[in-house]
Amino acid sequence: MARAKIPRATFDYIAGGAEDEVSLRRNREAYAHWALRPRVLVDVSKRDTSTTVLGTRVSMPILVAPTSFHGLVHPEGEVATAKGAAAAGTLMAVSTIATKTLEEIAAAAPGPRWFQLYAYRDRRVTEDLLHRAANAGYRVICLTVDTPLLGRREKDERNRFTLPPGMGIANLKLAGLDGMPEAERGSAFAKYVADLLNESLTWRDIDWLRSISRLPVLLKGIMTAEDAKLAAEHGVAGIVVSNHGGRQLDSTLGTLDVLPEVVAAVKGRVEVYVDGGIRRGTDVLKALALGARAVLVGRPILWGLALGGADGVRAVLQHLQMELDTAIALAGRATVKEIDVSVVQRAA
Repeated sequence: MARAKIPRATFDYIAGGAEDEVSLRRNREAYAHWALRPRVLVDVSKRDTSTTVLGTRVSMPILVAPTSFHGLVHPEGEVATAKGAAAAGTLMAVSTIATKTLEEIAAAAPGPRWFQLYAYRDRRVTEDLLHRAANAGYRVICLTVDTPLLGRREKDERNRFTLPPGMGIANLKLAGLDGMPEAERGSAFAKYVADLLNESLTWRDIDWLRSISRLPVLLKGIMTAEDAKLAAEHGVAGIVVSNHGGRQLDSTLGTLDVLPEVVAAVKGRVEVYVDGGIRRGTDVLKALALGARAVLVGRPILWGLALGGADGVRAVLQHLQMELDTAIALAGRATVKEIDVSVVQRAA
């Protein structure tokens, strides 16, 4: 339905992945690799899908992933998304690359929020974003670590993806970095990232970030046990197992297939989350069984936003919550706390 409503270039930007879209497909296919093991004759008359994420109580272990340019699909943009997430009782991770400022989004909805950070080459820009997020009441900094440059999103290159006149990256307006650059060919956004984001980001920068931020730091984009161990050693509060929705390096494993090795590597020292390919309540159940504290959902939220604004976002989240509630009950569990690895087995 969203495909019929929004421009093709916008749809391709949201739905597409890098190169041959192998990572994109594997994210979804990974959920078929795991089967559920239901237990029966369990009292599930009183059920609870709520949980906590880095100390914040949410109605469900389903969070709104940070995604860019919500204004492309709805005039209220990220403000509407925040309202929808709050109405569903869960939290939104707000992207640096938003069409509304982080302050506008915070003022629009009462719910808890995380702030997703891209590290700019100019450290003053990064520091300013950190301080603004803390002052606006964001609870966690979610640093994306898999984007030293943009993956080759060939649909965007063919469409010469850029923002429409009058729309920019609102959080960077004060720094004069809110506009898309001129690009004679290919994606203007890819050129923006290549021109401005920090390609030299290392673990030393994680230490620096933690030293200047009073908020917990979560790393988004971890796909190996080796990096998971390093993240824990560098004192981060959490990890998001993510391949950027299949939009960065192509031909990775699906994120659910990577999740168990990451969980094993950190040994409970940090909270672990996962995104990519989640489309059903049973998908959420499998991720929780394999050790995720919660999942983050991206594209389905944007389709709901395109179709119904804040109400569309709320409807998508509540539908997933309903499916999760059903799946938990039919698996013979009554609460999120009761979900463990015995719920699943490798199917293929």
